[in-house]
Amino acid sequence: ISCLTDFPNVVQMAKLVCEDVNVDRFFPVLYPKASRLIVTFDEHVISNNFKFGVIYQKFGQEEELFGNNDESPAFVEFLEFLGEKIELHNFKGFRGGLDVTHGQTGTESVYCNFRNKEVMFHVSTKLPYTEGDAQQLQRKRHIGNDIVAIVFQEENTPFVPDMIASNFLHAYIVVQVVNPCSSDVLYRVSVTARDDVPFFGPALPNPAVFTKGPEFHDFLFTKLINAEYACYRAEKFAKLEERTRSALLETLYEELHLNSQAMMGVGGEDDKMENGSGGGGGFFESFKRVIRSRSHSLDAVGFPLKKTHSVSSS
Repeated sequence: ISCLTDFPNVVQMAKLVCEDVNVDRFFPVLYPKASRLIVTFDEHVISNNFKFGVIYQKFGQEEELFGNNDESPAFVEFLEFLGEKIELHNFKGFRGGLDVTHGQTGTESVYCNFRNKEVMFHVSTKLPYTEGDAQQLQRKRHIGNDIVAIVFQEENTPFVPDMIASNFLHAYIVVQVVNPCSSDVLYRVSVTARDDVPFFGPALPNPAVFTKGPEFHDFLFTKLINAEYACYRAEKFAKLEERTRSALLETLYEELHLNSQAMMGVGGEDDKMENGSGGGGGFFESFKRVIRSRSHSLDAVGFPLKKTHSVSSS
């Protein structure tokens, strides 16, 4: 501001903050709930609910990995490590798109509340199996609509993201168990993601081998959540987010503009009716009517109004 000769107006101050501002004037926002609407707009991408896929891959499997029905002891142990097994029927927590009424997406799943964030897992072996369907499209539909998935392995076997055709899946965390169902269970971790997904932490140690326990649980869940946030910055999701944010910003502007007009009493009749002031003309008009009414009331009960005194000079 010191570089300006005169005190800047609102537009000049805005351009000092952001050179890209290209407006001629600003209008005051007079709606009392404006700050709440702006915060809601700003936080629309913040979520405390997450859904991740869990795919059980046996040795040498590629396209067949969605056809697995049996759960080995090592896989069961890993699912118990991830979270609690819950019955889907009438489940009251975050359901992650699973059916909790009619059982069309299976009878049970794995759920965890991690640092006040609800996480539902789409476990491939727990989703409905369709006889005669080599591709298991129903399982693919749920996991293929996730953004991040865990691939669980018991043996060293190749996993390539191209094995799963999906427009949404952008990152995979491959977990390979060592010494399963023992007192010395270890998990070897690797990460693969599409090229346009930026790096997401926490970084893998070298070697990326973890002892089963709370520290690895925290690491894995933090990695999963950060992976989803990073995927939103990939080209596909970034464009979608830009369109969504633009539409929400336009809606925010319209709501603030109409409500501010209603407060001033300059909106159309429809706007006044919508804001509960059909006969009123806005907040300020109502305020003036109250003041006038109070003045008349005071006069009616005998309080004398102030008289104008003139002073004459001799």
